[in-house]
Amino acid sequence: MRPVLPDKDKRKIVIKLLMTQEEKLRLDSLVKRGKYGCMSDYLRNKIFDQSKRKVISLNDESKLQLKSLDYELNKIGVNLNQLSKRMNSFAGYNVSDNDRQLLKQAFDMMRNCLIILQRHLH
Repeated sequence: MRPVLPDKDKRKIVIKLLMTQEEKLRLDSLVKRGKYGCMSDYLRNKIFDQSKRKVISLNDESKLQLKSLDYELNKIGVNLNQLSKRMNSFAGYNVSDNDRQLLKQAFDMMRNCLIILQRHLH
């Protein structure tokens, strides 16, 4: 049994939408594929919920910078994995100058990546 809704939450307004047979078939397919209960749920989701999403479009320069950031972050991950493997291999492991240098390098690279991301996203 459906829950009783207060009057302000009841959907009473009907909106008519004209479309071709082909558009209607496509809409039916989208509703089924999206596992919505009905067409109204699908349309409300597309109109109201998806409009809250932020769309970011990038120019070619920004795309190259993001690829570079991806590469740099991957290098940081490799460095940190090497360091943690070394540290976990020995019970009494002391952090060496080389390890400190790797950590400082990883930190500096992450800070640079963050600066670039903040510049593009704000």
